[in-house]
Amino acid sequence: MSADPSDRDQDKAQAGEYALGLLEPAEAAAFEARLVQDPDLRALLATWADDFAAFTDDIPQVAPPAHLKAALETALFPSSSRNSARFGWIMGGLLAASLAVVLLLNAGAFAPRGPGMTAMIAAENGAMLVAAAYDATDGTLTLERTAGAAAPGRALELWLIAQDNAPVSLGVLTDDTRTTVTVPAALRAQMSGSTLAISDEPSGGSPTGAPTGAVLAAGAVTPA
Repeated sequence: MSADPSDRDQDKAQAGEYALGLLEPAEAAAFEARLVQDPDLRALLATWADDFAAFTDDIPQVAPPAHLKAALETALFPSSSRNSARFGWIMGGLLAASLAVVLLLNAGAFAPRGPGMTAMIAAENGAMLVAAAYDATDGTLTLERTAGAAAPGRALELWLIAQDNAPVSLGVLTDDTRTTVTVPAALRAQMSGSTLAISDEPSGGSPTGAPTGAVLAAGAVTPA
């Protein structure tokens, strides 16, 4: 990221637009490519996500009626492929948190067992959507993939991008919709404020220890 104040202001505005899902697909793809390489940009996105998530701090938790849950699921998970574009605006912060509630209900008790964090790893166009729940007590990271899959002969690899550190692989997602990984002890302190990203890689994962394919989805890690 450039040190020019005008460039930083532009990056800050774009990070906010990305968090709200306002970027055009081509702009979002370019932003996600920069996100993997630019720690300052990741910090800006994490700040936006924290700010948006804080909007719900004073809202008391209320269990939704069964009929409301069904209505939300129908609206958010339509069977018609022509409605898939409705996911395009759901990314990060408050909007991702709202979607995560429905996803966790649908998945069945999908949440950290103790103190933890969550993330919504999503593509701007909704082609990939993965809910993540991190349990800080034992370092367990559970991922529920509700949209998207690896291309034939390819693999989906999960990366932890913490502050100014290079992406670190957390493993390859399984073919099942749910994948559970254990975050190495040395990385657990870096989870807060980090970014989780999924890239397209050769079968078995990246051969270089760094992302080699396209970044398919990304999301900020926020307190549960």
